[in-house]
Amino acid sequence: MLGNVSELDIRLIKVFLAVVEAGGISAAQTALNTTQPTISAQLASLETRVGFRLCQRGRAGFALTPKGSQFLDAARRLLAAAEGFRLEVQHINRTLSGTLNIGLLGQIDPVANKKIALAIARLRARHEGLYFQFTELSSSFLEEKIINGHLDLAIGYFWRRLDTLDYFSLFKETQIAYCSPSHPLFDRAGSLSAEDVAEHEWVWPSHPLPEMPAPTSIERLTALTDSMDGAALLILSGQHLGFLPQHYAAKHVDLDQLHALNPEQLRYEVCFHAAVRRATRQSDLVSAFLAELMEMFGVN
Repeated sequence: MLGNVSELDIRLIKVFLAVVEAGGISAAQTALNTTQPTISAQLASLETRVGFRLCQRGRAGFALTPKGSQFLDAARRLLAAAEGFRLEVQHINRTLSGTLNIGLLGQIDPVANKKIALAIARLRARHEGLYFQFTELSSSFLEEKIINGHLDLAIGYFWRRLDTLDYFSLFKETQIAYCSPSHPLFDRAGSLSAEDVAEHEWVWPSHPLPEMPAPTSIERLTALTDSMDGAALLILSGQHLGFLPQHYAAKHVDLDQLHALNPEQLRYEVCFHAAVRRATRQSDLVSAFLAELMEMFGVN
């Protein structure tokens, strides 16, 4: 009887199944691409291995013995299990698992957020063992945490270009200058010129902003912040003018709490990027998520 099923046994079992399916040794020659004597010898070897006769063969024709019929069912189950094992191992090899630590700049455009969510959904549909952990930070802290390994990838506006990071453009965000009803310029908001706004106090980002020169002298940039909510509060107070993302300010505009100073002239765009460490750019997890992001945002 078989003690262990070897690779040779598997090959002999496949010969036996081919003969059964063909209805005889002669008919199986083409399928097995070998001669009748070779097939007969292989069947005899298999019968020696199992310890009983599997089939009647000769001038009377081909027929399974009772034990051969039982062996046929067992052989089919064995090969089906082996194929299932092969497919499962193949799936394991193609499946990603682990945790991706993602950093985000706060208050991202809802349209962009939806695309990020779809990228996550598509990736997890293929890799159920993949998990995400999100951290919301300012851009400078996002870069710092990528470098020190606390984040795998970050999405935000990065005004610096660090040599140790790679940056991939995803989408653009429109920033527009606003004032509130209690500000002296509110009644004229909509068509104000750069000269009109230069003598008023502004809230301004505390980081460099190459996309937009300051609309006034440094003495009138009396509030510096990287907090979008903080900038909004200062503008809503009527004490400052300032830029806000158009999508963020929309709710205040709808409530007549903010008006754009000049939506055609006093505006600028910033590009949001996905940032990763160069050393881990080829990590399977990071590469897979980055590829989904690039596809969702239509970036080559």
